This record gives sequence, C-alpha cells and structure tokens, in this order.
Amino acid sequence: MNSKSRNPLAPTTEQIADGVWRHAGDIRRGMNVYFVAEEEGPGVFAFDTGTRAMAGGIRKAAAELGGLRRVVLGHSHVDHRGSAAKLGVPVYCHPDEVADAEGDGGVHYQPLGEVPVTYSRWLYRVVYPIWDAGPVKISGTLSEGDRIAGFEVVHFPGHAPGQIGLWRESDRLCLSSDTIYLTDSMRPLGHHPGIYPPHPVFDQDAEQTLESVRKLAALEPSKIAPGHLEPLRGERAELRARLEAAADERTGW
Repeated sequence: MNSKSRNPLAPTTEQIADGVWRHAGDIRRGMNVYFVAEEEGPGVFAFDTGTRAMAGGIRKAAAELGGLRRVVLGHSHVDHRGSAAKLGVPVYCHPDEVADAEGDGGVHYQPLGEVPVTYSRWLYRVVYPIWDAGPVKISGTLSEGDRIAGFEVVHFPGHAPGQIGLWRESDRLCLSSDTIYLTDSMRPLGHHPGIYPPHPVFDQDAEQTLESVRKLAALEPSKIAPGHLEPLRGERAELRARLEAAADERTGW
C-alpha cells in the first residue's frame, strides 16, 4: 500500500518496513500513526493516533489493511492520543501512562507559558485543545519486555512517565514515539533538521528524557520511526553516535 496525494492537507500512507505502515497527517503531514500487522487474524493495530482531525483518515487507511483492531499509545500527549477516543477500538498503554491517558493527557506537567519562543508559546496554547478528542478509557497495559506482533516493548520515560517504543531486532527498527524529535519543537513553523531530545517544557522529567535518548542509542537501531516527520535511517554506529551527541549536548535546549 502506498497512498500519496497532491493535496498538501490530505494524509498519506506508505509501507516503511515489513508489516509496518506510516500514516502521516494533520499540518504538513507532520503527525505520525504507525499501522502494524497483527500476528493473529487480519487487520492492524495503530501505534499512536495523531490528532483529533486524523480519525477519519486513520479509519479509512486501516480498513484498506484489513481493519483497525486496537490502539497502542506510545504516550498520551494530545497529539498522540488525539483521535483515540473516536476510533471505537480498545486502547492500551504503559501502566505509568494510564492516569494521564484517562485524564488531561499530561497537560498538568507541561507549562506552556514557559515556551521560550513567543510565537510558539501562543501557538501551542491554541492548538492543544484543537488536537485532542479528550480522555480515553484504557483497556489494558503493556510493560517493558512485553511482545506484540513481533515487536518488544521498550520503556522510554521522561517526555511522559509511561512513554514506550516498539523495537524489532530482526531489522533494527524502532517505533519511538517522542523519544526524539527530528526538528526544533520550539520553532515549529520552520524545519530545522537534526536529532532533538524533547524540550523540558514538554517533559515530565527532563533528565529521564536524556537517559531515554541514550537508551534508544544503545539499541543501535538502523531505522527510527518517530512520532513526527519521516523515519530516520543510517548505519548503526552512525545513528548511535548522533543520538548520544544529542543527549550529551541537550540539542535545542
């Protein structure tokens, strides 16, 4: 499946690995949902759900892949749980993320008034409620070391207390949610390529955020599928060095 559109506002879906598809939508197709083929029976599950406006596109794209069976939240921030409440399937997350998934999505520990760039401070205040369809009932949990559809759950806390990624050693692919950003979140109206640990203003624990970037580096992935923008590919040693440098230098902070 490879669905592209000339309409810059329309979502796109393309296969990025065996049994894995990236569904990119919302502004500049910058919000990612990953469909993963279920091991038992037809259909896919969604890893993260983007924003509220993406619900229709997610349902349509998943239907072409056999149907959406469940959702796994990488974490519960409003641009990741955004459409979960509208999809009508069971939702799973890490145990440490349940309270926020069923609550305010972690907004209580994100002081948006402290965003250091003036236009971004106002922008995030406006878009947060637009992105979010609200709390979602959690049907079950996944913890570090659990297996799902050929992937292993890895706990990457810091940005959110229960943030997780999905790791597949066979092709060294990590679906990383917001363990890293690939642009400067403080200046979202431009594109500033690089590897950025999430800024402390968005984090539940900024020091843990850096440790999680190092934990991702230690896996030595060759492909990282992040929560935003296109996958990052490279040689294992090269990516490890870049990730470690981003954590050590606190890039973007």
